[in-house]
Amino acid sequence: MPQVLRSDARDNRDRVLLVARELFAERGLDVTMREVARRAEVGPATLYRRFPTKVDLVEAAFADEARLCETIVDDGCADSDPWRGFCSVIEGLSVLNGRNQGFMDAFTLANSEPAGYADRRRAALRALAALGRRAQAAGALRRDFTIDDLVLVLLAGRALGSLPQAKREAATRRFAALAIDAFRA
Repeated sequence: MPQVLRSDARDNRDRVLLVARELFAERGLDVTMREVARRAEVGPATLYRRFPTKVDLVEAAFADEARLCETIVDDGCADSDPWRGFCSVIEGLSVLNGRNQGFMDAFTLANSEPAGYADRRRAALRALAALGRRAQAAGALRRDFTIDDLVLVLLAGRALGSLPQAKREAATRRFAALAIDAFRA
């Protein structure tokens, strides 16, 4: 039976997760646990009681983003037009990448600590490789495309997180459009 938290403990947990999401989105995964605790205005003991490791905090903070990422990939792969599905994945992941530096760090880096993300990443890459093969077979995706090319685009797109928030979404959409043009057969 799940443990029911007192209202103050639940408020602290929610505040920690909110602050962690904000800090990870702004600055990536280099943010320290101590900094999260300080910004959330809780003691280190409170933070570590709920999230014993940084991996636990990252996984809890990005649960919604992980589901969104999976939905983007699943929807793109389910599209009957493989090129349209491929393009929607690039657009969706690029926008997610621009919005949340920390999540894409956790999801795209091969040596990412969160084990759950490594499994999710492998599954997503397998699905995207299959989608790429379908788009190639349809003659829409360049023949020399490999899944590493898509990973490279996502890694390059991480730099968009340094733009001011007001310009970031337009820049990520432009970046996605340029990548799509580069991948077109």
